[in-house]
Amino acid sequence: MRIRSVICALGRSGYMHRDLMAMKSGAKQDGFVFHGKPLSPGFEKIVEPATIISVMLELEDGQVAFGDCADVILAGVAGRDPAFRGEDHIGYLGGEIAPLLEGRDVTRFRDNAEQFDQHRRGGKLLHTAVRYGLTQALLHATALSQKRTMAEIIAAEYGTAISRTPIPILASGHKDDPLQLDRTILKRADLLPHASFTIVKDHVGLEGEKLLAFASQVSKRIKEIGDPDYAPRIHLDVYGTLGELFGMKLGPLADYLGRLAQSAQPYGLLVESPIIADTQDAQIASFKNLRTLLKDKGTPVGLIADEWCNTLEDIKLFADASASDYVQIKTPDLGGINNTIEAVIYCRSKKMGSSLGGTANETDHSARICTHIGLACSPDFMLSKPGLGVDEALMIQTNEMARTLALLATRP
Repeated sequence: MRIRSVICALGRSGYMHRDLMAMKSGAKQDGFVFHGKPLSPGFEKIVEPATIISVMLELEDGQVAFGDCADVILAGVAGRDPAFRGEDHIGYLGGEIAPLLEGRDVTRFRDNAEQFDQHRRGGKLLHTAVRYGLTQALLHATALSQKRTMAEIIAAEYGTAISRTPIPILASGHKDDPLQLDRTILKRADLLPHASFTIVKDHVGLEGEKLLAFASQVSKRIKEIGDPDYAPRIHLDVYGTLGELFGMKLGPLADYLGRLAQSAQPYGLLVESPIIADTQDAQIASFKNLRTLLKDKGTPVGLIADEWCNTLEDIKLFADASASDYVQIKTPDLGGINNTIEAVIYCRSKKMGSSLGGTANETDHSARICTHIGLACSPDFMLSKPGLGVDEALMIQTNEMARTLALLATRP
């Protein structure tokens, strides 16, 4: 089966772009927006709607495969590509990349994905968002051409075993919406609520008291309205604020995490990005030392690495160093989804936990494709996406896994 034509369309992402550097540098908040000068590459405003490009591959038999080019909310920091603006990329996709795709055999996925993931324009790799969308489309095309699910294609080409049960989902929502938290609990999300704690004074507290109170409130609400047998893990994404609060002193930070774990009891606690160091080497060393401190203290907190862990090569560095309990494989940051697949497999080979992550800034289609990667590669859990509404993302991902597993159960 070959590609007959390529069509590209501008679209809307599932969330927004937010300039983390500007937000942390004292920009004044006004509702959802921030006033001030943007500091991260690619931003025109500190908060702005994000765009995507749908790359559609029309096949010889008339079927259409597609993938969505999208990037993360906090673009342009800690080694990431500048904020993706679809209008800046759609021209060369149609004029330069489309002719390379037209006529291409899509019977197999991996070789095609690796070629376009490594394609260079002006000596540089394509933007990670573009590589992400192109390789999604190629996987979808291979699945259509073989009349198989995308999970089956991945398992066959990478030698993995498809999970027979759904992958747990981390429900990612807003910290200031108690009604959303209630719905998430009632729907028995495996992990919750993710939330975002980006500013020390406003979100964590100058004594760490606000974050402690939040963890306690979440735990209390689970006990109040959750089913008797419901025991999720509490996950908090703190975007380096604990490193800021404690001046990167790991001893006091570890002690604080012990207090945070007590606040979350009786539920397990995962903390993502407690620190964001100035360099990748410093990030790996700090995470490894913090993990050792927590182990020595018997503190039951799982650490998740995100910033400075953007590419497949980055993830291998963290895994080789045993620097964290889990790494978030933030799918758009890795470019081609072939890298995401290999990252999950590599983490498993190193006995390091993995979260098949991503961003609220993705689309319904990229979320569905990631559920197939999850089923084929078995990460420890997946991030809910797109958006931060929780309900919609849980529906999209849960139903895609349910449909796929039901179909696979009918296979001889």
